[in-house]
Parts: sequence; structure tokens; C-alpha cells
Amino acid sequence: MPLRKLSYSVLFALALVSGLALFFVAQLRFNYNFNDFYPAGDPDLDYYQQYSARFGNDNDYVLLGLEAPAGQTVFEPKFLTRVDSLTRFIGQRRHVTQVSSPTTASNPVVEGLGVFNIPYLNPTDPSRRAQDSTLVYRTPGLVGNLISRDARAVTILFQTSPNLSKPPGDSLLAAVRTELKRQGFQESEYHMAGKMVAQSVFVDRLQMELMVFMSLSVVLVTGLLWLTFRTWWGVVLPLVVVLGAILWGLGLMSACGVSIDLMTALLPVMLFVVGMSDTIHIITRYVTELGYGASKKDSLWIALKESGFGSGLSALTTSIGFFTLMTSTIRPIYNFGLFTGIAVLLTFALSFTLLPAMLLLLRKPQLRIPRAEGHSWDGVLGKLFRRVLARRQWVVGISALLLIGSVASASRIRINSALLDDLSKNDPVKLDFQFFERQFAGVRPFELDLKPAPGRNIYDLAVLRETEEIETYLTEKFGLNFVASPVTLVKSVRKALNGGLLSEYRLPESEAALRRITSKIKLFRKKPEFRALVLPDGTEGRLTGRMPDVGSIRADKLNADLRTFLRQNTDASILQTRLTGSANLIDKNNENLTLNMITGMTIDIVMVTLIVLALFRSLRMTLVVLIPNLVPILIVAGVMGLAGVSMKVSTSIIFTIAFGIAVDDTIHFISKLKLTLLKEPNLFKAVRHTYLLAGKAVIVTSLILVGGFSTLIFSSFDGTFYVGLLIGLTLLFGVVAELTLLPILILAFYRHRPKEIRQPVPALGG
Repeated sequence: MPLRKLSYSVLFALALVSGLALFFVAQLRFNYNFNDFYPAGDPDLDYYQQYSARFGNDNDYVLLGLEAPAGQTVFEPKFLTRVDSLTRFIGQRRHVTQVSSPTTASNPVVEGLGVFNIPYLNPTDPSRRAQDSTLVYRTPGLVGNLISRDARAVTILFQTSPNLSKPPGDSLLAAVRTELKRQGFQESEYHMAGKMVAQSVFVDRLQMELMVFMSLSVVLVTGLLWLTFRTWWGVVLPLVVVLGAILWGLGLMSACGVSIDLMTALLPVMLFVVGMSDTIHIITRYVTELGYGASKKDSLWIALKESGFGSGLSALTTSIGFFTLMTSTIRPIYNFGLFTGIAVLLTFALSFTLLPAMLLLLRKPQLRIPRAEGHSWDGVLGKLFRRVLARRQWVVGISALLLIGSVASASRIRINSALLDDLSKNDPVKLDFQFFERQFAGVRPFELDLKPAPGRNIYDLAVLRETEEIETYLTEKFGLNFVASPVTLVKSVRKALNGGLLSEYRLPESEAALRRITSKIKLFRKKPEFRALVLPDGTEGRLTGRMPDVGSIRADKLNADLRTFLRQNTDASILQTRLTGSANLIDKNNENLTLNMITGMTIDIVMVTLIVLALFRSLRMTLVVLIPNLVPILIVAGVMGLAGVSMKVSTSIIFTIAFGIAVDDTIHFISKLKLTLLKEPNLFKAVRHTYLLAGKAVIVTSLILVGGFSTLIFSSFDGTFYVGLLIGLTLLFGVVAELTLLPILILAFYRHRPKEIRQPVPALGG
């Protein structure tokens, strides 16, 4: 009776905590904030935040590309009329601060004290079509920016309020799409790109994929549990425990104000498959003892006692694997590591409180009659054990060859990422972004801060000439297809002062001529594009541009060459520069990826080593634990190199997580071997008995892990796809190493020293 009362008390207390967790989960929101992927704490991030406070963010815009009807150019009056109507509609929307369009682009001309803006395009006057098109193609900054080079498409660029969140952003995009439909544009005739577009799509997909992956995981795990235990409680109880842990983990995340993003969206699926391990080991041992004729109470006590040490240790090592992700400077990875690590420990706590309480309250189960000898788990595992030992030289030799080949192949892995790296090649959103790279300047922003040397002004002729030289380099060598700077302002004002003649679009030859131009700049200061390039007092300027998304490897090379050029060709006594911007910050993540990954893996390996040394007091045992778990990771690294999979933000977490999970089975095996050796003095028989005893749980948990992670391969995000595929492969190779290399290593290292393993089980085991 006391145990039943205790069980009811435990269930009541856990229900109260679950109710509180449910309250917080109901408030959990999905979010994808592009800015979260900037390297937290980096000096360049602080600099960019101050820079953007003065000039505005470089990615608060949406590009809307419109294709002309088949067989026509963008200069057709009917098409331009629709573009103009759409431009005016967008300009009137809330949260739109500025609109640039071919129909609003104008050639300013100064006459007397006023400025007259002469439009480049006159859609209401078809007779000017040839004249307008000629002028457009001769005017710098229009072709490739607002009008495509083949005159088959135009771009409407509209700036939005800084860091616009998803709900108002979705409303704005929905209004634009509705107007596009009303104007007669088919979906194939328009393209949208920008941070806000990606943010909207990513969040919607996160919500859908989370439901899909959880559903697939539940179905898959339910099937595997049923095949393993063939009882309703063998299916339901593990599901209740793990789903409870997921509820607690998400509730804690919500209570801490963290939203579900591209990384934390993996937490439920990750925890669902990882958290099954403890429950399966407990239930497997419980059923085994019941089969030996023990009572329900005694069977449960033995199962908890013998599983406690291994489960506690494996929960610790798995959580450490996730906690090491907190070394990352990328906030989503940091949050994912923190809350998944905590949730793993919560799963362990529920496995040893909720699960025993439910088992005690259930009737003693009726065990199914085992199959005939030769088809049972013991028969299959016994044959496998004999064959592994009979061919141990082959096992070791093949493992060594695979290891050598994998290390050579892994050296080909490169760190490379792009702005839309997580979208697959044929994703509609990615195809829209690529449209702007083919037809226009591109989508990757570029920012260079311009600061005149002390005592100088941004409008000094020497400063402007230095800036112009940088512009020339950027367009000819760096790859910028569009560029704007204080030089653009001065050239534009000079042209305006000279009747709008294109021949006057150049810097003045003397300081006197420059002073005449700068005295008129105040006439243009109300124009948003002018305010965004120079501070009112002329103490700082901005060089901005756009280019194709060339990937981080190419970008790093271009940036290095640019810095060399600036150092060698820019006079610091005249002008000082600093590369900044959102793209530069994303590139900086790649510089930290290798360090973060190595740091995380090192911490993980060192912690596991220290734990094994503390518990087993044996360097041999450390090697026994590490070798079967490092070999699969190196093999998967070789697969990455062979398949040309690049290291990026999403894939950088794979090895740390996989090692933390894979080491669990080894720890369970070793802990059971310690217990077996207390009763069986012969090492060979003890290893064989442990192999039969732990083999079923190892295989079942590994199948669940591999199966659970394999559901992620259906993701539309490349990063999630590779996380599922590569961790699944690692764990698959891991169970093979567990069932082949591990017994060989134990028998080889401890053939004459079984007493080194035969130590009392620590207090953790109860």
C-alpha cells in the first residue's frame, strides 16, 4: 500500500508540474529572426548596430521583380502603367518607408532656387518610348538595379520599418500579392526577395514541419516499440514519459522567453528519439526479470537499480554533448544546446519517477511466449557474438581501412554558407532570389563605413576621390553590380546643376567647383536616398551596394583582397574605412564555426574521459569507451567530404550531438558488464552474457534513434535534412561498432585484468 500511495503522490506532483508547463507551452511562439544568426558578443556586431542606428539596416527591404509579358519589353506603356499603379499602392502601405521604382525614378535638374524632377519614363506618352529607353540605358544606376539588362523585367524596391516582425510583415506581403493579382500579374510573372520574405516562409514551414516530424516520429517509434514489447503498456508508457519531458522542456523554453526557431524546432524530435533510451533499458530489464519468475516489485527494483548507473551516466554524457553547443556565438545554436541538454536530464528524472509509478499501479503483465530457439533475441545475438570474435582480425582490419579512408576524405570538407543556405536548390523562394541575381544586381548587401580623417569632411575633394577609387575597385574587381556613396550624391548634384546632362555626371576638378556643388546639396537632403548616404554634418558616409550571393568561401577571398587594396591604396590620413553590414556578420560566423565545433567536441570528449576515469579509474576503459564512438564520427566526416557536403551553421552541430548520443549505449554496456562480473568471474562468459543482455536494448534504441532522425530527411531545409541524415548515419555506424569493436576491445584490453572492471557499482545505481 505505501508504494501505491507513493506512486499516486508522484503522479499528482508530476501532473501539477505538467499543467504549469502546458500553460507556458500555450504561449510559445514560432520565430525566425535573421539577426539572431549574427555572432553574439562580436565587436563587429556592436559596430554594425551603431552604424545601422545612423544609416539604417541594410536588409530592411523587399525586392519585387515584375516580368513583362512574353514578346514585350518593360517599355510598353500598358506594362509601365501597371508598374506605376503597383508602385503607388505599395507606397501607401503601412510600414513602407520608401519605394524605388522605374516609374518614380527621375532626373533632377536645378533651375534657380528650385529642383525639377524629370521622370526617365513616360508611360502616358508612347511617342517618347525610344528616347526614354535610350536615356535609361545611358544613365548609371538604372540598368541592373531597377531595369534588367535585357529589358524584360523591372524591380520595385520598398524599404520597410526597421526589424519588422512577422505578423505585420505577413500582412504587408499579403496585401502586395492581392494587388498583384488584381493588376493581372500571374504568380510566374513576379518574384519577391528579402529578409522579410524569407522570415515569413521560414516560420510557416517551421510550424508545418514540426507537426509532420513529430507525427512521423510517433508513428515510427510506436511501431518499433510494439515490435519490441508486443504489449500496449510497452508502447504507451515510454510515449507518456518522453512526451512529458518534451512538454517540460518546451514549457521551460517558453518561460525563459525563447521562441521556436530553425534550431530549437529540432528539440521535440531530438528529445523524442533520444529520450526513449532510458525507458527501453528499464522496461527491457523489467520484462527480463519477470520472465525469470521474479515478482513485479522485485523486477522493477532490479531494473531500476541496474539501469540507474548506466542511465544516469548516459543522460549526463548526452546532456553534456548538447551543453557544449553553448560555446557557439550563434544564439539559436546556444539556445538549442541549453534547452535540449536540460530536457535530456528531465527525461532521465521522469524515467525514474513517472515510469516506475505507472508500472507499480499497473497489474503484473502477461508475458508473451518467446519464439523458438534460433529466432529469439538470445539466439540471434549469440550467433552474432561468435562470428564477431571468430573474425576479429577482419573486423579490426576493415575498421582501420575505413578510418584511414575517412580521415583522408574528411580533409576535403570546406566551410561554406550562403544567405539562403537552408533552402534546397529547387525551393521556390530560393529560385526567386536567384532571379534577382540573374537579372539584377543581386541580393547580397555590401556595406563600407567611410570616415574622413580628423579635420576633414566627407565632401572634401580628396576624400571623394579616394571613395571613387574604392567604388571603381568594387565594381571592377569585387563584383558589386550596384553601388551608391557620397560620390553618387556629388555627381548627381553636379549633373542636376548642369541641366541633367549625363556628361556632367562626374566629380568636379577643383575645390571651388566642389564648394558650388555642396552648397546646393541641401536642396536634395529631403530625398531619403541622400539622407541614407551621408550624415547631416558630413562627418561620416556610407558606401552601399548589392551583389550575387557568392557563398562564404568566395566572399572571404573577396573581403581579404578588398582589405589588402584598402590598406595599400587608401590614404588613412584622408579617409578611413571599415567593412561592416549583415552579410559581413554572417560571414564571420564561418570563421567561428571550426573553432566552435572543435571546442565543443573537445569539451565533450574531455568530459566523457574524465567521467570514465572517475568511475572506472582506468585509462584502458577510457579507450574502450572512446574508440567505438569516435570511429563512426570520423567515418561520417569522411562521407561528408566524399559527398561534398559543406560545413555550415546547421551541420556544425552534428558531430557534438552524435558523439553525446552514441556514447550512451557503450556506457549501458559497460555498466551491465560491471554488474555481471560481480557474479561471473570468467571475463569471456561475462562479456557474452552482457552482449546477450544489453544487445536487445542497444539495437532497439539505436533503431529508434536512427528511425527518428531519418524523419528529418523530409525537411525542406537543407540544414535539417543533413542533421537527420548524418546523425542517423553516425548512430547506425555506432551500433555496428558497438556490436563488433566493443567486445573485441574489452577482451583484448582486459584479457588478463578482469578485476579492473570488477568494481562495486557507484551509489548512482541505488
